Amino acid sequence: MKKYILVVDDQYGIRILLQEVLEREGYHVLLASCGEEALKAVSEYALDLVLLDMKIPGMDGIEILTNIRKIDAHLKVAMMTAYGELDLVKEAQALSTIGHFIKPFDIEEIRQFVAIEIGTV
Repeated sequence: MKKYILVVDDQYGIRILLQEVLEREGYHVLLASCGEEALKAVSEYALDLVLLDMKIPGMDGIEILTNIRKIDAHLKVAMMTAYGELDLVKEAQALSTIGHFIKPFDIEEIRQFVAIEIGTV
């Protein structure tokens, strides 16, 4: 059974890069560019993992994460953040994130992280 991953980032290039890499690994990847799209996907799909950017215009990563927890308290969420935003990482950890990546991230590190956290398809 295919595993579902939601990538939430306002940067088109990052969404597409992660989609291409993770789909090559056999995962089904959904994309969201804002909080509203992300929450809709969380409500509509049985997701295995969310990769969530911390800095998104409008509804930021912490607000999105808080709302994800209201929909699914146990959904695995990993944060993506720019260097220097480690205070946000601590806040996200309090909301039960399973990890974080500092941008620019090593795509191989994310690929391995996903394989460990949700397994292969």
